[in-house]
Amino acid sequence: MSQRINAFTQSPELFKKYIEFGMLVKSGAIEESILHLVEIRASQMNGCGFCLDMHVKQAKIHGERELRLHHVAIWRESTLFSPRERAALAWTEVLTHLPEQGVPDEIYERVRTQFSEKEISDLSFAVMAINGWNRLNVGFRTVPGSADKAYGLDKAHLE
Repeated sequence: MSQRINAFTQSPELFKKYIEFGMLVKSGAIEESILHLVEIRASQMNGCGFCLDMHVKQAKIHGERELRLHHVAIWRESTLFSPRERAALAWTEVLTHLPEQGVPDEIYERVRTQFSEKEISDLSFAVMAINGWNRLNVGFRTVPGSADKAYGLDKAHLE
């Protein structure tokens, strides 16, 4: 396997602006616990080991229960998620893997019953942000756990 470039050192200005964008997303209208679920679910769907590893650790550090972390992949069958969380997970999935016919009205209406217009917008930007990170980290094969110390993720005590 060939060594891939580090896109973040090759394009530091873009990296800095994308970090700023991510910080704006985190300061938006969506609560942190839902942002963690969005980041985890999109990363699972995209096969991004680096982001999945990072966001599971962040969620644990911020108090997320381990069983819920295990249930994100099976959220439809799980009883551990609220209607608001379920709507966010459905929105994450449909925006991560866009159907050929576009977003079904049923999913959009479910999201509208749980989120304000501002929250739907902010949630959509959150999905967009994690999908971008996933594509960079999958494309350049960023190693899961390689930034744990830099991001303080060793505090999650997951080994």
